[in-house]
Parts: sequence; C-alpha cells; structure tokens
Amino acid sequence: MISEHALDRANLDQPARHQLEKIIGDLGLLCDLARADLLLACRNRQGRLFVVAQAQPHSATALYAESRVGQALPAEDREPGWWQVLVSRYLVRTVAVRGANVARQYFPIWDDQGALIAYLVKDAYWLQHERHRRRSRVFQHALTLFTEMVARGELLGAENLTPFGEHDGIIYVSTDRRIQYMSGIAAELYRNLGYRDSLIGRRLSELDTVDHQMALKAINERMCIELQQQEHGRVYVRKATPVRSQPGYYGFVKRPPSKHRTSRSRGAFIMVHDDTERLRTEAELASRMSLLQEVHHRVKNNLQVIASITRMQARRASHPETRQLLGETVNRIMSMAVVHEFLSQNDKGTIDLEDVAHRILFQVQQGLIAPDQQIVLRVEGPSIWLPAEKATRCTLVINELVQNAIEHGMASQSKGAIGVELVDHGDKASIIVSDDGQGLPDGFDLAMHANLGLRIVSNMVERDLSGTFSISRSEGITRAVIEFAK
Repeated sequence: MISEHALDRANLDQPARHQLEKIIGDLGLLCDLARADLLLACRNRQGRLFVVAQAQPHSATALYAESRVGQALPAEDREPGWWQVLVSRYLVRTVAVRGANVARQYFPIWDDQGALIAYLVKDAYWLQHERHRRRSRVFQHALTLFTEMVARGELLGAENLTPFGEHDGIIYVSTDRRIQYMSGIAAELYRNLGYRDSLIGRRLSELDTVDHQMALKAINERMCIELQQQEHGRVYVRKATPVRSQPGYYGFVKRPPSKHRTSRSRGAFIMVHDDTERLRTEAELASRMSLLQEVHHRVKNNLQVIASITRMQARRASHPETRQLLGETVNRIMSMAVVHEFLSQNDKGTIDLEDVAHRILFQVQQGLIAPDQQIVLRVEGPSIWLPAEKATRCTLVINELVQNAIEHGMASQSKGAIGVELVDHGDKASIIVSDDGQGLPDGFDLAMHANLGLRIVSNMVERDLSGTFSISRSEGITRAVIEFAK
C-alpha cells in the first residue's frame, strides 16, 4: 500500500524517490517471510517521521486493520539515534498499538551518497516476535541479511512471486547449497516426498527435486524465481530468493559504505507450497461449472421449444382472449429462457440486470407491439450484477410490468414511450417501469384492483425478493417502483 501524495510530502530528490519506490515493491515478500507488518517511514519537511508505504503479511495475522499511510509515527517513539541506527538490527523497541504491546525494529535506508533517507519499520505482536526469537539463529541471521538486502534495493524479481502463505515451508541454504535451516512445515512436505530423516547439513544436489537448480539460478543471477512442478502425484510451487550481504554495511564508520560496493552471496531462501488441493478443487469446480452451464443451455433450448409450441397454439386459437393469454405466456417463458441463456455463457453465476432488461424489451418489441404502433422502449441505468435466483425474479417482474404497460397503458394509443430505469443504491437496487399511456383507473388500489400480471409482480417482490412494490401516476406518467436488497 503506497501513497504518491505521501511520497510527495517527503523531503526526497528524484533518485531517492525511485530508490524507495523499488523497495516498496519488495515489501510484500519481506513481510511474508518476517511474518510482520512493515512500514516505510520518511522525514517530512518539518523533520517528523511519517509513513509513506505499508505492507501486511499473508503468512500471519496482520497487526494493522487500517491503513497507516500518511500518518505520523508517535512522538514518543523517537527517531533512533546515530549509534542506534548502526546497531538497529539488534534494537527492539516496545510500542503500544490499540492497547497491545508491539515489538518494533528500525532498519535504516541510505542513498548512494550515504545519506539516511528513510527507515524500514518492522512491527510484530510481542508474542510473534518471541516465537521468532526462538527459531534457529541461522534463520534469524539470514532473515536479517535479507531485510538489509531489501533496504538496499538489491532484490530483483520479487514482483513476479506469488505470496508466501501461512502453510508454506521455508528452507535456507548456504552458498554451497547445503541446507542450514528447514521449517517444520517444510520438513513435513519433504517427508511426503520420501525424505524421512533430517535434511539439515545435506546438499540440495543429493535430493531428487528441482531445489538445487533453483537455488543455483537464484544465487548466480541474483534474482527471485518461481516454478510449479508435479512430484509424486502432487503439485508443488517453489520460490527461490537470493540472500546477500554487503561487508561493513553496519560497521561503526562515519557513514555507511557506498551502494556501489559489491555485495556477496550468503545463500538463498527456498519456499515450498503444496498446491495440490487448491488445483484439484479448482478443477472440480470448473468441471461442475461446465456441467451446470450445459444444463442451463439445455433448459434454455427446452423453454424455447415450449414457447414455440405455445405460440403455435396461440395462432390456432379462435378466441381473442385465449390468443392474448397464450401470447403473454410465451413472453413469460422466453423471459426465463433469457436468464438461462446468460447463465449458460457466464461461469460466475451472476447476471447483469441491464443486459437482461435490454433482451426482455427486444422480445416484447418483437412479440407484443403491432407494426403500426410507434412505441419506444428504452433501458436506463448502470450494470447491476445479481445472483441467478434474484435475477430470474427481476426478469419476470420487468416482463410483467412492461407487458402490463403495453396492454393497459398503450392499448388505445398508437404512440408512446415505456422506460425501464435501474437504480443502484449500494446494498439495495430499484427497478422503475414507467409509461406515458392512458394511466390508472380512478380510485385504483393495488391491493384490490390488480390484474393477474400485477398480482404476479406483487407476490414475487414481497415473497421472493423481500422488497416493496408500488404503482402511482403523476404528471401524465405511470410509474411502477420495485425496491429490494441485492
């Protein structure tokens, strides 16, 4: 999380700004490995430290529920002194966050001329910090070197890695590719591959995995890499990151050494994730979704066949009222077919009500409006995505109200307009169907005088959508309004 406005407030020249932007891009990986929240703090023009960027871990519970970007660090948490900067890798402060004790560490960030331009602030609950202190000293030291490497802006390719999660394993190998540290999760993952004994001290080349090639590539090319591979019937995602140090970077000198001083390799981290279950679940969901889409396609075809048969019966009917009722039934069937057509083409299980409304009005135009009638149908409003069940109900509601406007409002008119307006209220939505036809009868009461179409609408809105339905006339326009929770 970064704020360009916050960076603008920092007293930075352009090279320093570019340097911090590079570091900010690497914070996600670092906070995942450290299982801690990270803040990047700069001085403003008044000399006060404030946060310009923030990263939260995927591997642990985030400390901050809210954004800290743009906020000043507490006045009581003073900027480290010069000697504290030099030994800041060992200095841990206690600060209060929402009443909880938090362990805070400062890592200074220098520019190419050796000027102190920012601090990388690592915050973790004290319990999490104590757990970290109990981990292998080898891992702690490697993580500190990696943190300093990120603070120098030396890490490459981190933006191409997927996040390191809570259930991922981590291995640290030295420059000669010997395993120096292996987390408990990593040990369990490798037991599943057949390595029952401890692997500490063994060379990666002795393992029948891609770890050796990945570590060698990360170390030699100084770049993060990621690879997905199937082994023993399971799918593993591996990530490798180099770990490098710069001699004398925190020595007791007048100012830090130049960024141009060559760093040297100290090994690599290898992160291992068993992705088998996720991929298997995704494959099963994709298969089920394909089957469901096929079902919707078949239902749509069946409804269209039923509509065709009903339309033929309407043509053969001798009584005008029968033809009208069968015609209305055809439109209801086709309205439901529209929903199934959308679902057969959409694997998300949601439907855009605006698209459906356009399709309904097209069908009504073709089926109910006589060639000599000049009635304009229009849809206005934004896209409103609804679950399939609600979209089906709304489709039928729109169809019934538009049919009602044509049959009753426009029955004696050759010209007119019918509009469907969609309104998105956030957690609620409204459908407004209006027409400029002959209007409602005198003394009309929805509860007492509603025809079949309006009764269908009222029942669906109240029972299925848990919404409200009203109809009124004002200034020559009849408006039917439905409001419901999305």
